[in-house]
Amino acid sequence: MAKKIERGIHELYAEDPEKADWLVWGRKTDPMTRRGFIKKSGLLVMGTIVGANIPFANNMPGGLIPAAFAQTDEPFQILGKEGLIVLNDKPVNAETPPHLLDDDITPANRFFIRNNGIPPSFEDINPDTWTLEIAGESCENPLTFTLPELKQKFENVTLQLHLECGGNGRSEYNPPAKGNQWSVGAVGCAQWTGVRLKDVLEFCGIKTDAVYIGYYGADTHLSGDPTKIPISRGVPMSKALENETLIAWAMNGADIPLHNGYPLRLLCGGWPASASGKWLKKIVVRNQVHDGTKMTGQAYRVPCETVSAGTKVPDEEMCIIKSMPVKSIVTFPKSGIIHKQAKKLAVRGHAWAGDFEVTELYVSNDFGVRWHKAELKPPVNRLAWQHWQATVEFPKTGYYEVWAKAIDSLGNSQPMVLPGWNPKGYLNNACHRIAVQVV
Repeated sequence: MAKKIERGIHELYAEDPEKADWLVWGRKTDPMTRRGFIKKSGLLVMGTIVGANIPFANNMPGGLIPAAFAQTDEPFQILGKEGLIVLNDKPVNAETPPHLLDDDITPANRFFIRNNGIPPSFEDINPDTWTLEIAGESCENPLTFTLPELKQKFENVTLQLHLECGGNGRSEYNPPAKGNQWSVGAVGCAQWTGVRLKDVLEFCGIKTDAVYIGYYGADTHLSGDPTKIPISRGVPMSKALENETLIAWAMNGADIPLHNGYPLRLLCGGWPASASGKWLKKIVVRNQVHDGTKMTGQAYRVPCETVSAGTKVPDEEMCIIKSMPVKSIVTFPKSGIIHKQAKKLAVRGHAWAGDFEVTELYVSNDFGVRWHKAELKPPVNRLAWQHWQATVEFPKTGYYEVWAKAIDSLGNSQPMVLPGWNPKGYLNNACHRIAVQVV
C-alpha cells in the first residue's frame, strides 16, 4: 500500500524528489501516522493516483490517505480456510478481508485465527476420550468430565457469539505497537454449540470466595519447552456465570476447526477473544484474579487513565481489558469498486459492542461531515453481532469513501479516525471505510 503511493508520487515528481518525499511522508517535517495521513497539499497528487477528483477532499481529516490503498489481494493457504490473510505462520495468525465477512454467520473456513502457541496435532485428538478438568482453590468438588459426558450431563445450547481479537486494528497506531499488525479482519460471529460454563461450575460447586476463573489448553509453547504455557487467561465470575458463556464443541453445526479450538473451547463473547481459551483441558475457579500466562504485566491491558502517544506506562497503571468497544465494518461492496453515478449504491455490514447492544448505525460519503442513518437489525441473541444496510447517493463523479459509524446502548460512538493510544495497540475501533470510484 505505502509503496504504491510512494511510487506514484515519485513518478509525478521525478524532477523534484525532495518535494515528493515531503508530500507523502513529511520526512522534512513530521512523520506519517500508521493510519496513513498526508498533508492537505498532497490531495491533488492523491486525486491523480486514484484516477479521479475527490469531491469531498476538503473534509478529509488530517490528509487521510485514500482507502483505495488500504487493501491487499495477497494469496495464502491454510488447510480448511479460504481467503484469509496470513500475518504469522509460527504461531499461525490470519485475518479475514472485510468483504469475505459478508455472511450473517461467519463460515468456519473464513473465521480468523489467533494462536499463541502450537495447537495439538489433529491425529492426537480423540473427542470420545477428551477430558475437561474443573478445579481450583475455590472449587468445592473438583471433577473431570469427558466430552461425551459434558454433552449428556448438561443442557446443550446454541448461540451466535461474536469474537474479536483485542489487537484488531493494531496496524493503525502510531507509535507502532508490537504484535500482529491486524487491520480490521480479526473478528467473526459464528454459531456455537456447547454447554453453559455456569451449569458445569455450579454442578462442581463454587465457594463464596470465588472471584475469577482461568483456563488451560492443550497447545504447546513455541519454544517446545513443556514446562512453559503459551497462554492461560480468564474472566471474573460475573462473566463466567453469564448464560452466554459456553464450553463449546461445535461451530456452525460441525466440529470446530483445529485452529479455532477443536475439539473443545471456551466462549466468552464480547470480550477479547484471548479470554475464550482453545483446545480446552482445564478450568480453575480462583479466589484471586487469575495470574496465568498473559494475564499479568501489560498483556491484554490498557492504561487505566488516558495517556499521550508514546508514553511508557508502568504495569501497575495498566487495567485488564473487559468488554470490547463499539465497532462496525462494511462488508459489501468490496473496497475499490467502480460505481455509476446515476445509481444508488447499496452498502451493508455488521456492528457489535462488546457486552452491550448497538442502537444506531450511520454512514457517510463526505468524510464524516454528514451522516445518514442506516437500517439496523437487532441481535438474534445477546452477544451476537448485528447486521445493517443502507443506500448511498453520490452528487457527482469522482473518488469517494463510504464510512460506517456505530453507537452503542451506553451512547458510545466510534471515533472517526483513531481512539486513545495505548502501548500494546489494543481496542482500535475507528470507523471502517471503503473506497468507491464513481463514474
